[in-house]
Amino acid sequence: MTEDLAGFPPQQQDPPGRTDAMEPVPDHGEESYVGSDRLQGRKALITGGDSGIGRAVAIAYAREGADVAFTYLPEESDDARETTRLVEEAGRACVAIEADLRDSATCDRVVARAHEALGGLDVLVNNAGFQMARDGGLEDMDDARLERTVTTNLLALLWLTRAALAHLGPGSSIINNSSIQAYEPSTSLLDYASTKAAINNLTVNLAAELGPRGIRVNAVAPGPIWTPLQPATQPVEKLEQFGTDTPLGRAGQPAEVAPAFVFLASEADASYVSGTVLGVTGGKPVF
Repeated sequence: MTEDLAGFPPQQQDPPGRTDAMEPVPDHGEESYVGSDRLQGRKALITGGDSGIGRAVAIAYAREGADVAFTYLPEESDDARETTRLVEEAGRACVAIEADLRDSATCDRVVARAHEALGGLDVLVNNAGFQMARDGGLEDMDDARLERTVTTNLLALLWLTRAALAHLGPGSSIINNSSIQAYEPSTSLLDYASTKAAINNLTVNLAAELGPRGIRVNAVAPGPIWTPLQPATQPVEKLEQFGTDTPLGRAGQPAEVAPAFVFLASEADASYVSGTVLGVTGGKPVF
């Protein structure tokens, strides 16, 4: 898991990217994550759970005893099948839901399907996101790109959370995926970085609103993590240096992020943790 990841071989994919086409293939904890029943009996919905951080969280949750539903895009069906296999291999129920989350009706349908299929809902992980860094500055960001970024990263989070509130009760947890980009924004990711800063604000605000209902709301802010998002959205020359600017000198693996999501979902470990953004950044500061 902690092998030298100081830069990567030249490679590029079309969005949203595929796991099996990456060199090296990311580590999602397939061989390394060992559970200890910290989420026994819980029911979790993870958006974008087919690959990357989402897959790593799905594996970890299943091995901690949770049943899992996750969303994926039609182009991600191969990755979705592999995630389903890994969750079921852990002995847990798995519901894969094909969905583009860019409208409120779809988000409502996803939450309803997950709740019905799992027989409940305790944890919502708002992980799905979109970025595109191949173009230059704001002049190169057309309306379609801006709308896709804001809708996927921000509006979908609000729609999904709104729909989930009908099913979440005391002891439930909402965990949002933020980013180091909220703190150290790249100019080529102006739109993406701004949505991640907004997610931090939403997390704190929702924690204040939902705390009296016994619902905890937190976020995880990953640093540079090796997922299909990178070769699908970054220029080749950036990948060759990807992660080398962190204090640890390398990119992280999805398996190194998943334990943060487990901690925040666990009532035993994080019952008094809410309104927090937990950084998993290789040493980059999140303040």
